[in-house]
Amino acid sequence: MSFSLGIVGAGQFAGQFAKLFQLHPGVGPIHVTDLLPDRAEHLVASHGLAGTAASFEELLASDVDAVALFTQRWTHGPLAVQALRAGKHVYSAVPMAVSEEEIAAIIEAVRETGLTYMMGETSHYHPATVYARQQLETGAFGRVFYAEGDYVHDMDLGFYDAYRYSGGENWKATASYPPLLYPTHSIGGVLGAWQTYATSVSAIGVVDQRGDGVFDAEVSQFGNDLSNATALFEVAGGGSFRTNEFRRVGYPCHLRESRFRFFGTEGSFEQLATVSLWQDKKGVTDVSQHLRAQPTLSADDPSLAEVAPALRDAFVSGTAPVHDAARARLPREFAHAPNGHEGSHHFLVDDFVTAVNKGVLPSVNAWTAARYTLPGVVAHDSARRDGERLAIPDFGNPPH
Repeated sequence: MSFSLGIVGAGQFAGQFAKLFQLHPGVGPIHVTDLLPDRAEHLVASHGLAGTAASFEELLASDVDAVALFTQRWTHGPLAVQALRAGKHVYSAVPMAVSEEEIAAIIEAVRETGLTYMMGETSHYHPATVYARQQLETGAFGRVFYAEGDYVHDMDLGFYDAYRYSGGENWKATASYPPLLYPTHSIGGVLGAWQTYATSVSAIGVVDQRGDGVFDAEVSQFGNDLSNATALFEVAGGGSFRTNEFRRVGYPCHLRESRFRFFGTEGSFEQLATVSLWQDKKGVTDVSQHLRAQPTLSADDPSLAEVAPALRDAFVSGTAPVHDAARARLPREFAHAPNGHEGSHHFLVDDFVTAVNKGVLPSVNAWTAARYTLPGVVAHDSARRDGERLAIPDFGNPPH
């Protein structure tokens, strides 16, 4: 059993996922559309895909069964709703949306259509998240009461090039995208292990001082001048977690962009750029090797020619030993396929394909995606209100 797929947005990220969708036995013909037709044609030609569509609307009017959204991050919400209402299953790159209203509209569309929606949050399968999830399941933490998630990626390390590629002449206006509206790499890693949800937040933002027109409120499409932000969340059931979203930071994000910490009454876990430690009342165990992803592709591979060198590590990292048990459920066609973001790409693609073909909920379904995304939306509002503590609405659990 297989379904046809339309890829929307033929940029750098889409190419890596096109390979995996094409390899998966659960996916049939793949078409591509992009606002820049040359990019769609290039992706089709380079991967031997089925063809192009002249527009998103033309793609939705076709007989494709599902779409995968790899467009600009602030466009995902409306496009997802439009696709669901057109009868298409949806795989969406992060974030889910940029407002509570957009998130609610996606959940309503999923509920009413019964179609599959999945957000491809890489940190859900980050080695640290997988490890913490396993430790929580065995009770090794005791009661978790606090966690931390950081997404630390300096603009100088590849993001300027990425925004120039995606934003064209207006790239500075879009490069100012508010950090807290891209929260899922930090929040998703925390909540992907700790099965709770955020109920309130207080956040503090740092006004940028580079003076190069990026994070300039007068230039910004979003009126944003914050380049760094920190948010403290209260969670249901008691406890809290803190996240950092940094775009101006002296940190080797090519080694690790996302990192996590969890503290419980019986054990704790802490991760830095190159070290991961399990700690309990008896002592400390270095689990770095268990969580270290192995490369699956050379950073000099021709397929990455258009990706900034500082960003290529995210596209070549494969699974870690902590993933071994989960790898068994992947299709054999993925055995030597390129991976990325610390081994997450294979699992995300397989989750979506399995959900569509078997009619089951994917890992990061609409309700989970809302819990990974909406806290950041509210946190950005809090940062704009001098850290005022704000309640975070919750859409509940998916229907059974």
